[in-house]
Amino acid sequence: EVQLVESGGGLVHPGGSLRLSCAASGFSFSTYAMCWVRQAPGKGLEWVADISGGGANTWYADFVQGRFTISRDNAKNMLYLQLNSLKTEDTAMYYCAKDRVGTWRGQGTQVTVSS
Repeated sequence: EVQLVESGGGLVHPGGSLRLSCAASGFSFSTYAMCWVRQAPGKGLEWVADISGGGANTWYADFVQGRFTISRDNAKNMLYLQLNSLKTEDTAMYYCAKDRVGTWRGQGTQVTVSS
């Protein structure tokens, strides 16, 4: 059974940082590109970042503007998203997923950016 479990969210002030983690199980993690997507209150799912199966290639949504970094540790079946210079508009539930439409996503981890 495929399982993705996100963690690491929280409440931070604007300009703050968080590191999100995603524990993967039930599939051959290293053979899949992986994504982070997010959903703000009242809005649809929004793609944030991708990483290739080996980790060498990454892609980011335009709004990231160099603030976030996606990474992975295939030995541990873990996916990460480092969030820096957070803005109030980054407030959302963050999910790791198999693709940009959120396939296989877990329960998510809430990121709230507020002063």
